[in-house]
Amino acid sequence: MEPSLPSPHNSSEKAFGVSNEEEPTLQKANGRGFVVKTAIAIGAAFVLLHPHIPSPFVTTPCQNHASNSVLPGVKEDKAYGWKDDIWPIRPQQPWDISTDFPHPRKLKYDVEEGTWLRLDVSSEGEIVFDMLGDLYCLPSGALQNSDDRTRWRAYPILLGVPWDSDPHFSPDGRKLVFRSDAGLGTENIWAMPWRGCQTAALRSYDRDVSSPSQSLSEALAHEEEDERRLAEGLKEDNDRRQRRLLREGRSEAHRVTNETYRWVSDARFHPDGDKVIATKWYTSGRSLGAGEGWIYEVPSQEKSVEIGDGMRVVGRNLPFGWGPEQYPDQQIGPEQFIWWGKDRVIYSKNVAEDSDGAFEYSKDVYKGIYAIFARNLTTGETENLVSASPGSASRPELSHDGRTLAFVRRVRDKEALVLKDLVSGTIRNIWYGLTYDATNIFAPMGTYPSFAFTPADDAIVIWAAGSLWRVPLTVNSEGETVRNGEPTKIRFKATIEKRIAETRISETDLVKEQSRDVQRIRVFKELAVDETGSNVVFRAGGKTKYHSFGAKEAGTHKKEADFVPVVVPNATYYSPSFVPHMPNLVIHTRWSDTFLSTFEIADLSRQLAFEVSGGLPLGRYDNPVICECEGLNRHVAFIRRGGDEMTGHVVATANPGIYVGTLTLPSPFGMPDATERTFAIKDIRRVSRMTPSRIKFADGASKLVAHTSQTALVIDLSGKPDERGDYPTETLARGRMSVELAVTPRILDSVKSGARMRTAPAKIGHAAFVDFFQIYIADGVNADDALWSKPGRNATRGLARVSLDGGHDLAWSGDGSTLFWFLGPYLHSFKVDQLKHCQAAIQGDPSTFGIDCVRRYVNVTEVHAYHQSESRRLSDDAFDVARREMKEQVEPAKSRADILVIINATLVTMITGDEAEDVVEGGTVIIQGGVIQLVGKGLTVPEGAKVIDAQGGLVVPGFVDVHAHWNGADTVASSWEQLAFLAYGCTTMHNPSSDTVDTWTERVRVESGLMLGPRIFTTGTIIYGAGEAGYHQDIADEAEARSALIRLKVEAGPYAFSYKNYNLPSRASRQRLIKVAKELEMNVYPEGGMNFDWDMTYIVDGMTTVEHSIPIPTLYDDVLTLFSASGTGNTPTHIVNYGGIFGEDYVWAHESVPFDEKLRRFTPHGYLERLSRSVSAPSDAYQFFNTSASVYEMTKRGLNGNVGAHGEPPVGLNYHEEMWFFSQGGMTPYEVLRSATRSGALSLGLFSSIGSLQPGKLADMVIYPPGAAILRDISLSRDIRFVVKGGRVWDASTMVEEWPLKGKRPSLPPLSAD
Repeated sequence: MEPSLPSPHNSSEKAFGVSNEEEPTLQKANGRGFVVKTAIAIGAAFVLLHPHIPSPFVTTPCQNHASNSVLPGVKEDKAYGWKDDIWPIRPQQPWDISTDFPHPRKLKYDVEEGTWLRLDVSSEGEIVFDMLGDLYCLPSGALQNSDDRTRWRAYPILLGVPWDSDPHFSPDGRKLVFRSDAGLGTENIWAMPWRGCQTAALRSYDRDVSSPSQSLSEALAHEEEDERRLAEGLKEDNDRRQRRLLREGRSEAHRVTNETYRWVSDARFHPDGDKVIATKWYTSGRSLGAGEGWIYEVPSQEKSVEIGDGMRVVGRNLPFGWGPEQYPDQQIGPEQFIWWGKDRVIYSKNVAEDSDGAFEYSKDVYKGIYAIFARNLTTGETENLVSASPGSASRPELSHDGRTLAFVRRVRDKEALVLKDLVSGTIRNIWYGLTYDATNIFAPMGTYPSFAFTPADDAIVIWAAGSLWRVPLTVNSEGETVRNGEPTKIRFKATIEKRIAETRISETDLVKEQSRDVQRIRVFKELAVDETGSNVVFRAGGKTKYHSFGAKEAGTHKKEADFVPVVVPNATYYSPSFVPHMPNLVIHTRWSDTFLSTFEIADLSRQLAFEVSGGLPLGRYDNPVICECEGLNRHVAFIRRGGDEMTGHVVATANPGIYVGTLTLPSPFGMPDATERTFAIKDIRRVSRMTPSRIKFADGASKLVAHTSQTALVIDLSGKPDERGDYPTETLARGRMSVELAVTPRILDSVKSGARMRTAPAKIGHAAFVDFFQIYIADGVNADDALWSKPGRNATRGLARVSLDGGHDLAWSGDGSTLFWFLGPYLHSFKVDQLKHCQAAIQGDPSTFGIDCVRRYVNVTEVHAYHQSESRRLSDDAFDVARREMKEQVEPAKSRADILVIINATLVTMITGDEAEDVVEGGTVIIQGGVIQLVGKGLTVPEGAKVIDAQGGLVVPGFVDVHAHWNGADTVASSWEQLAFLAYGCTTMHNPSSDTVDTWTERVRVESGLMLGPRIFTTGTIIYGAGEAGYHQDIADEAEARSALIRLKVEAGPYAFSYKNYNLPSRASRQRLIKVAKELEMNVYPEGGMNFDWDMTYIVDGMTTVEHSIPIPTLYDDVLTLFSASGTGNTPTHIVNYGGIFGEDYVWAHESVPFDEKLRRFTPHGYLERLSRSVSAPSDAYQFFNTSASVYEMTKRGLNGNVGAHGEPPVGLNYHEEMWFFSQGGMTPYEVLRSATRSGALSLGLFSSIGSLQPGKLADMVIYPPGAAILRDISLSRDIRFVVKGGRVWDASTMVEEWPLKGKRPSLPPLSAD
């Protein structure tokens, strides 16, 4: 357990009050546009309500504070002894989502329908339900006089920034519990007294209820001024806070649970009314939560609640063969708890995956997924009440007499409300009018909205198809409850009042950046240092660069790096290292798609390159290193890799491992002739089957040190190999959660040589490691003690943090005195002997480990490296071709050889977004230097220009894939994925989850001409909320938010315009990131992960888009209006749609993928053949039809609906399938094309440069063959004639270049056996 740390909150927790606006429009809060009548609600946080109450917040998770006194006789579920004491790594610091983050816009509109309304009915017959993060009440008359004609006013009872949901009454009707994400924005359970709708109503519409109390009236009178001050950034004082709480209806609310990382939902009162059972959600390495049943006391008045307080009573099961240590990895658990008497609970659980422990997408709802169980909390006995098959059984609700269990299940193409008599066992489907449940996804909002029996059990009140319904019930002669007539709609009218943030969008000027003659490289990797620490070598895109510098004081310096001389200038190079004792020699690897890997040695002083081509069999090699020996005759070690998805699995894939051989180095004297520039490796033998990330010789040539992300090992080459040929190995250091680990290269004497390695733990000098994105140094590391940086007593003793904002590619100088690393173009170095100056700071700082002191001794050098831009290369290629064709010198200043003209085209310009204005018959496009110069009709073709006759064919802007994933960013081969993307017209790809360094490196390779592909952009590594090492970030304060975004921004400069928060559980964390993103001009593309409530807060807090579909496929007016009016875009990815079978399954079932000639040209055949088999399913199993309809409705209201194919196989083709999915909701072909071009560019902040055919924009476009009726049938969109990126033209069927280098064929490694 961690020690208790200072509370991250004080008792005066703040909430954000908002004001009313009569017209249904958006406007900024400027202090004068507010109407003082009422308060408006917006979606999402909650707060402590009385300043005199001690803070309920501490920062240390407390395990099972409650004993059996919570409910005498109840057995606590010990979770197999597991303790939840790892995540989060760092505690959240003070933040209030209502007042520390601005929501200056306000939105007000009336609705008569809502989405996923969770409800309860009081003992007096009043209905309370949640809608769009606020709570509303319908008077008892709505239930008693439900005639399907009368429309009842729904009165708001909870408003404000907090996102409130899951309301439920106590048995006596005097209390109400609900879920809210107040304060830190983590969802907890809160309680408030209930005195009826009329008393709780915050608005009086048409004098339907009594006027507000005097205190509320006074609070409303101050609303305009209070909101103006908050919008101006003035901190809220106690008086303003109390007024805001009154306006929001929460002045008497108090906390029941206190979670800052896990979250809690769906609380239900015990029959005694003094406690609740609720679902507590646990993430594992995946961000999909597993539920557990926890009991919490409901205090009669506000009191301090410790983090983690409560008692687990129904935990998760361990799958067969799992040990207790794997308990946190179980991704499936119980949820949706209700009481059955005083010591039994009923709940639902996903049984389809419980025994495997892993959540899967796209499940079969017809077979059944969820079942319903009952657990006796005293005896621990569990009973299966309703089986999962057929069609699942979830969302259990119990009648007041305890005899009738109601639940929902899928029946054929319908969703049924089902009753089970718990006495007779009889099951009846009583109504088929429900909306489809969400059992086939992760659904923390509930697999179906909670519903309720009326006080007399004579009806069920339930949400369906956007409305509330009363389903009448009666009792038959057997005493069983049955339906009694037709359900009637409970019509209501509610006024939505939302305060929302400014949408985070910044524009990036690609034309300005990419029209320069050279492009700067900002991302570097594979860093190596010589033995003196004065020279470094590294990979820049696909080239090897070196940099030399003398001793400098700590600080920041600038230096332009030099290219290493090479044998093949247009090849890709990687894995460089220095030759020990010969600092002018560098050994590195050259890649060829035909001949695979070849080693080269570069002489920096003489600028010579030597090929090591002899003795090395065909294969994939990297990490060549030379021993720390004297003379020209040396040992060399390297790693051989097997096949992979990007370089193929069919050629030279056998015998991966670490190899050692001998090599004679080139003489440093004289000038060798051609015969003296090739060398051979001899005596090659494999010494280990492992394939680590890096290797290095130690102790001359007697040992190799091998590094993986979490292990450093030494291989004793003087020892005796085992029967498999592996030499003795010993672990030197281990990282518990590290993503990089590097030990000082010289092994201490305690590591013995010989046939048998020592059994006692080896000790080394210093170890450096990357943990949670920061870099740490530890001294005297013991291999038995894993390195870890979790604050407190968990951390490695003596740990020092040396990075301010993180870094990567750790490398020690040869003498072990200096650690080097990169962060973007900034090369950092730190001499370990400087730690002596910071010992006191390190020992006294258990949180950041002395960085405030250590940072003063870090040396930073800004490295400058450049490559020729594609626009310059295009013009040079065009002039070179003109010279060859004209057989005379061509002067670029006078020539028009770099002009491309497309004539006789049907242009779809996308300039306005209106088909009537954007379609131009007989149009012409004139391009020069990769930029569009003129667009229109009747334009004169410049003399000497290259002309392409479109013959009436459609010309549209290049397609923008806003949500694309791919696997090959870390490859050195030409990428078949990028080639396929481009061949299908995708000229811009945005990857919202990929390795930061690898993906930007891949972009440099494309932009520098080393491989063919679209324009590549990425969010970089996700900012992830779940417990996965290498991804998890707490974003516990603004400093961490700033570091997180700087790490992304610095690797690509202006091109790094986006980031992705992926299921961060705290809304405070998400808001901190948005706040910093505004300063850094970055946009946010979040992942909601099937969490409806979180998706809505993304919109309210102004995120740029919501990625993936909203998990409720059919949306209603509350969400449709908010989403479309907010300015937040949506990339629904129907191809992996939530709520039903994935769209990709539809593709596989309806396309003959393995036989597609174009796909087979660019794609490994084995990859396609894996898509041969598909499963037939009825059309109602595919919810993308409903998602498409919702997206279409929102685009009509102004939403940017973006096309993103998620990188699902087959890549390229599936982008066009995604376009077709858009059309299924009602979009016309033009509207689909608009989503694929203009909308995507707008959402990425790139519309000033791409997304339409306009002068001054980059010349990215798709040219269709004559007669292709794309504007009548979008399914023809894949049949492309030419694809153009930056003015360069390719035949889309073969990707043979059409202009300027006509006939140039793309290169790919051997991918298929046929």
